Amino acid sequence: MAYILCIETTTTNCSVSISKDGKTIALQEENRENYSHSENLHGFISKALEQAKVSKSQLNAVAVSRGPGSYTGLRIGVSAAKGLCFALDIPLVSIDTLQAFAYEVTDETDYIIPMLDARRMEVYACVFDGNKNKLEKIKAVILDENSFAEYLEKGKVIFLGNANEKFKPVCNHPNAGFLDAKLPSANDMASLADYKYKKSDFEDVAYFEPYYLKDFIGG
Repeated sequence: MAYILCIETTTTNCSVSISKDGKTIALQEENRENYSHSENLHGFISKALEQAKVSKSQLNAVAVSRGPGSYTGLRIGVSAAKGLCFALDIPLVSIDTLQAFAYEVTDETDYIIPMLDARRMEVYACVFDGNKNKLEKIKAVILDENSFAEYLEKGKVIFLGNANEKFKPVCNHPNAGFLDAKLPSANDMASLADYKYKKSDFEDVAYFEPYYLKDFIGG
């Protein structure tokens, strides 16, 4: 039996969950227009532990969403995760943000493309098949009417994330579907975190750094 604290701070959604054997048993999160992670994160951790009726000493690992995303959000989340790992002497697990985010899609589809807003018409994106298997590396993409055309021509594609509002006006393909009002959540990290924990796929707590993908972008 493994209890894992999951932390997701890559966007404006400050999110914390407790998982037990790959299932979420407690969730605390809040999405504000302005980042509130520095004020709320540690309080959410305490509330999630209380909700799950789990003490810090019972935690087997901490999982953190590694990016890409907000530079500031990533720094806050990773710093908190590393501090807890040092204090409790437990391992650190890192989770690809967009891979976990893909688990928000529950409808049947051929492809899933989570996208996070970067700047102007640029997004951070990754392509998965309908079973959440990664087909491409995470990359920065400048959106236009031809973006992801090779997948749209082959089957149904569900796009999700805070970049949908940028892509909808330029994407008119009949195979495109949009899952709106979704942001990465610690609720989606449980199964991936448990899988990596069982494989002892851990990070070096002292040297682990978030995956920024690009140089500093304010936010």
